[in-house]
Amino acid sequence: MATAVFVHAHPDDEAIATGGTMVLAAKAGHRVVLVCATDGAVGEADPVHIPEGETLADVRRRETEAAAAVLGVDRLVFLGYRDSGMQGESTNDDPRCFWQADVDEAAQKLADILRDEKADVLTIYDAIGGYHHPDHVQVHQVGIRAAALVDGVEVFESTMHRERMAALVADPAWGDGDDDQREQQRAEFAELELGTPAAEITHAVDVSSVVDIKRQAMAAHRSQIGEDSMFLTLPNDRFTAAFGTEWYVHRGSHVPGEPYRTDLFVGSE
Repeated sequence: MATAVFVHAHPDDEAIATGGTMVLAAKAGHRVVLVCATDGAVGEADPVHIPEGETLADVRRRETEAAAAVLGVDRLVFLGYRDSGMQGESTNDDPRCFWQADVDEAAQKLADILRDEKADVLTIYDAIGGYHHPDHVQVHQVGIRAAALVDGVEVFESTMHRERMAALVADPAWGDGDDDQREQQRAEFAELELGTPAAEITHAVDVSSVVDIKRQAMAAHRSQIGEDSMFLTLPNDRFTAAFGTEWYVHRGSHVPGEPYRTDLFVGSE
């Protein structure tokens, strides 16, 4: 059996981007390690979700622990950095945030985990972090540097299928809030080049058989993913169509594009 280390920027990213892959890996007997770079403290949350005397970071740590249990995670590690917030926000300048972290220092922390776990597989994000979020971009940079410090680790960039994402965003049901809010969200995301072009993707992991577990893990992040969110209100068939495949680029692969490979662990055991 192999060991896979999944690195994510914030609590809830793991469930949305790679939750199905993690469940399938755990069910197959592989060791699954989740590394969360930040505390998620800049996320938006209704105060009702934050008990007196606690912070949003406290809540999101607890939510991540609950989601990790749903996904079959064997070990959860927080790197200890502050959430940087969205691109262009003043929180990007906080010297304690992940975006401002020394890449070599953060990479050494991650490399220590990879060595300790004797990791075979490492998942990070693509070069634009999927959607240009500073912490996601930093996960890519730190992950590449860390992998260079450790022998024998296969690196996969978790990404979005750019063409399918464009079609998803165009769907009137996409987004949260009322019709006007969803329309604004669609317009904002339509301007971005999200994820990776189909021709550059190498792996498409079909997680439709465990998509209900993936959705349960999302629901564990209740401060960020409410009962009325798109993630939880889409009918099962549309949710599966949108989130039932998880996409990756295998770094160093010379055979991108279709037919996509379907297993991150082939050749990694």
